[in-house]
Amino acid sequence: MVRPADYNQTTAMMAISDKEFEALRTLIYQRFGINLTDEKRSLLVGRLQKMLKTQHLATFQDYYQYLEQDRSGKAASDLINLISTNYTYFNREKDHFDFYLKTALPTVCEQLKRKNQKDLRIWCAGCSSGEEAYTLLMLLHEHLGSEYGQWSGGLLATDISERVLSVAREGIYAADKVGSLPENLQRKYFTRRPDGRMQVIDKIRQEVTFRRFNLMNTTFPFKKPFQIIFCRNVMIYFDQPTRNALVQRFARTMEPEGYFFIGHSETLGRDSEFFRYIMPAVYQKGS
Repeated sequence: MVRPADYNQTTAMMAISDKEFEALRTLIYQRFGINLTDEKRSLLVGRLQKMLKTQHLATFQDYYQYLEQDRSGKAASDLINLISTNYTYFNREKDHFDFYLKTALPTVCEQLKRKNQKDLRIWCAGCSSGEEAYTLLMLLHEHLGSEYGQWSGGLLATDISERVLSVAREGIYAADKVGSLPENLQRKYFTRRPDGRMQVIDKIRQEVTFRRFNLMNTTFPFKKPFQIIFCRNVMIYFDQPTRNALVQRFARTMEPEGYFFIGHSETLGRDSEFFRYIMPAVYQKGS
């Protein structure tokens, strides 16, 4: 591969021009909603260098053209795998799971029973490597107990990165990551592998539906609304107009009185048009 003139052999860091950065930043924003500030410039360069070398591309302009010309979707998928940050762990922001188990689930289930319905639908949006989704399903088992088999619906877990979804489907985690869960959940829902890692039992893994989904889709293609949605620590990467539009789409795909969980570093504000504030980072859709 011919190296461009601005390739620094000492630092092995390929330079990116202002025009190239702006073009890639705009493409990433339009396709994925991620707002890359100027402070993220070096991070973008660092994460894309290997991709340029793999594709034998000499400049970031060449890479941009490669993205624009690809019709298979693979180039865009590879890009989001590289630039997305997927930091999560079991029982993260524990107070949310406590509220989900002690308040949200009992309230929603009772509302459905009064309607003579048992179709409970939960969406874990931006599920990353699966820890959050599996915890939600384990706690659902804990709440419903022997009645679990009488309920339909289920748990949908989506993410834009196929890389993390493949990890989630396997459900294999380092023992110290699982250690943040209560011991009773560890004993009931995990098996220890020969290498010391822990794997979610088949019964739980097979009941979570993992799908690749882009939250920037202008419409959500779900036939039935959800009663509970978790979308935590996802909107921090979006600017305010993108957040507002996404929250509106979430509201449209939720049942009245449904519960919406976001990250503690995120907020909808106390005067949201669609949701009312319940507790930090927990909201409920209006009637």
